[in-house]
Amino acid sequence: MKFALPPGVKVLKGYQRTWLRSDIVAGIILTTLLVPQGMAYAELAGLPSITGLYTSVLCLLGYAAFGPSRVLVLGPDSSLGPMIAATIIPIVGSNGDPARAVELASMLAVMVGAIMIIAGVFKLGFVADLLSKPTKLGYMNGLALTILIGQLPKLFGFSTDASGLLGEIGAFIHGLYSGEFVGAAVIIGISSLALIFLLGKFMPKIPAVLVAVVGATILSSVLHLSQHGVSVVGVLPKGFPPFTLPHISDFPLLLAGAASIAVVALTDTISVASAFAGKKGKEIDGNGEMVGVGVASVAAGFFQGFPVSTSGSRTAVAEQSGAKTQLTGIVGAVLIVLMLVFIPGLLRNLPNPTLAAVVIAASMSLADIPASMKLYKQRRSEFVTTLVAFLGVALLGVLPGIGIAIALSIFNVFRRLWWPYQTTLGKVKNYPGYHDVQQYPDGELLPGLVIYRFDAPLIFANARTFRDQIKLVAASRPKPKYILIAAEPITDIDATAADMLRDLDKSMNAKNISLEFAELKHRVHAKFEKFGLIGDLEPHHFYPTLDAAIADYQKKTKTKWQSPAMKKSSAKKPASKKKKSSRK
Repeated sequence: MKFALPPGVKVLKGYQRTWLRSDIVAGIILTTLLVPQGMAYAELAGLPSITGLYTSVLCLLGYAAFGPSRVLVLGPDSSLGPMIAATIIPIVGSNGDPARAVELASMLAVMVGAIMIIAGVFKLGFVADLLSKPTKLGYMNGLALTILIGQLPKLFGFSTDASGLLGEIGAFIHGLYSGEFVGAAVIIGISSLALIFLLGKFMPKIPAVLVAVVGATILSSVLHLSQHGVSVVGVLPKGFPPFTLPHISDFPLLLAGAASIAVVALTDTISVASAFAGKKGKEIDGNGEMVGVGVASVAAGFFQGFPVSTSGSRTAVAEQSGAKTQLTGIVGAVLIVLMLVFIPGLLRNLPNPTLAAVVIAASMSLADIPASMKLYKQRRSEFVTTLVAFLGVALLGVLPGIGIAIALSIFNVFRRLWWPYQTTLGKVKNYPGYHDVQQYPDGELLPGLVIYRFDAPLIFANARTFRDQIKLVAASRPKPKYILIAAEPITDIDATAADMLRDLDKSMNAKNISLEFAELKHRVHAKFEKFGLIGDLEPHHFYPTLDAAIADYQKKTKTKWQSPAMKKSSAKKPASKKKKSSRK
C-alpha cells in the first residue's frame, strides 16, 4: 500500500534555496511576537506562562509537517484562552494546583486535536458553518469584553477571585476603591497598552508588541519595579518538558469544553486560511487544514501544552515579513527552544501588567462594533441574533455563550425553513418575466389566477406553513379559479410535504380551485413522481415554464392582464335598487 506524504514534507521536497533567507528572516521577526503573546495567552487560559511557549513550539512543528498552508501560523489564541479557563478552572478551582491545571489543559489539547483530525478525515468541515457571521460577531464582541474586564485587575497590579462579568466588574471597582492597585503597575500597564495602540495606528509596520515588551522589560530592570510591588514574569524553567501522556480519567469532565473549543478553532482556521488564500487567488484545503491544526494541538498536548488555533495577526506578520513556507514556523520554534535552554532568564523582569496590556490589545482586535452597527442598519433580525450571542457570552460565561451562539445559528436556519419568504407574482411594465407584487404593488394581475412563490424546499418543517398560505390565498376575494405555484425555488420535497400536497389538492378541488405547478426542477419533479403526486394532482397541472402555464390559462379563460385598481373595480358590483311596490 502506498502512503501519501504529509503536506509539509512535500513542500520540503520541492524547497528552493532562494526561499531560505526570507523564511529565516520572517521566522526571527515572528518569534518576537510568539514569545510575549504565547506567555500572555497562557495566563489568560489560567495556566503558567511557560506553557504558552511549550505550546507554541510543538504546534508550529506539528503544523509544519501536516498543515497544507505555507504561511498559516498557529499558536495560543486569545479567543480560546477564556474557553480553556472556563473548562479547567471549575475542575481545579480558582486557586487550584497549577500542575493539575496543566494536566487538564494537556488532555484538553489532545481531545480538541482528535476531534479536528476526525473532522478533517471524514470531511466534516461544514461544522464550521454552525457559527454564522451574526452569531460569531456577537460571540467575539462578548469575548472581547470578558477578556478586557478580566485583565483589568492584572493591569492595575492586583488580583481578584470573582467569576462572571458582573462579579469581575464589581471586584475591580472594589479593588480600586480599597486602594489595592499598585501605582507603578498602573503606569507601566497603561503605558504599554497606549504604546501598542499608538504604534499600531500610526506606525503599523513597527512590531508594537515587541517594542512594548522590550521597553517595559528595560524599564523594569533599570527602575527595579519588582521592588515597588510590580509583579514580573521571573526566570522561566530551563529546558523543555518531556513527552507526557495526559490522564485519560479527565476525559468526561472535559468533553463539552473540547467540543466547543474545536468548533471555534475550526471556524477561525477556515476563515483565516480562506482570507490569506484569497489574497493569492488560491483555494484552501479545508479538510487538510483541520488535520494540520488537529495534529498541532495533539503535539502540544503531549508536551504540557494546550489547544491552539490559527492566528490572523501572527500569520499577517509572517506574510509581511516575506515568509515563503512553513520553515518560518520551524525557525520560530527553534529560537524559542534555544531561549529556554540557554537564556531562560531573558524575560525575568517583564512586568505582568505589560502581559495584561498585550492580552487587552488582542481582545480589542476581536471586537467589531462597526460591523455590529452596520448589521443593525442592514437587518434588524440578525442584529438581535448578534446581541443575544453577545449577552450570552458576557452574562452567562464563555462556554454557555458559545452554546447559545451555535443554538442561535441552528435556530436561524430552522426559522428560515419553517417560515421562508413567500409572495405572489405579477407582470411589471418594461420588465420581462414575473415579479414580486410586494416589491411592485402596481404589477398587473390576471383575473382568477394567483401566481404564488414559496422560496424554500418543501419539507416537514414548513409543510403546514405552505398549506395555510395556500388556504389563505384560496379564501381571498375575489376568489381565484387557479393557484399557480412558481416552483423553481422549491429545491426538495419529503414524504410529509407530499402527503400535505395530496390532501391540499383535494381540498382545493372541493372549492373548484385548480392547484397547478410550473418550473419544477428536474430532480424535484422526479421526487414528485416517486411520491405518486404527478398522477394524483393530474399530469396536465404541471408546466415546464410559467409562460406556458399562463398562456394555457389565458387560452382557456380569454382573460387579459389588469392593474390592481382595475381588478378591484371590476370585482365591485353595483348595488341593486329595489323597486317600490305601488299600492292601489
